[in-house]
Amino acid sequence: MAPAVPAQKSRRYWVVPVVRAVVALIAAAVITFTRDAHTAEFGLIVFGVFALIEGFAVALLSLRTVTDPVTRTLFLVQGAIGVLSGILALTLMTSGLGLYLFLVSVWAALTGFLELYAGLRNRAKDPAARDWLVTGSLTAVLAIVFLLIPSDVVLAIGLFGAWAVVVGVFQAIGGATLQNAARHDTAPESAGSGS
Repeated sequence: MAPAVPAQKSRRYWVVPVVRAVVALIAAAVITFTRDAHTAEFGLIVFGVFALIEGFAVALLSLRTVTDPVTRTLFLVQGAIGVLSGILALTLMTSGLGLYLFLVSVWAALTGFLELYAGLRNRAKDPAARDWLVTGSLTAVLAIVFLLIPSDVVLAIGLFGAWAVVVGVFQAIGGATLQNAARHDTAPESAGSGS
């Protein structure tokens, strides 16, 4: 029997997708429930706050919970891209729709690719890899959609909000699944099973 491949994350990794889910769902709620404020400035503010908080969360929490050095580096870079994008969006929030479309497209392309690569690289050895594959794919698709949509601010902000809902729900489910798996992984060890 082949030896088990070691997991590339700690048992506490489930916190990362849960925090990411909360940040994404809050952004989606702000977009959904803010009436008559769908302007480019509004979009840049919402995206900026989202990218800044999510970037910090991904970088700091992955630093503490991802044990594989290459995967940890991928998520640190992804977090840095989020922080930088958030700072640019908030600093240049009066720059208009063109900047909003550009920033979201570049952020989504870079972070989507990094997460997709992390999922592909770890698919055989990490239970979180499936979630990385799906989230990375959805984010990369967001980048493509933003490149192809007409210059309509309401549509652009609405699409980002829709992406945030889908990814937020998916991340919440993924976090709950990983937490449940981590809880079951520790049960035999604490019971002292000797198989």
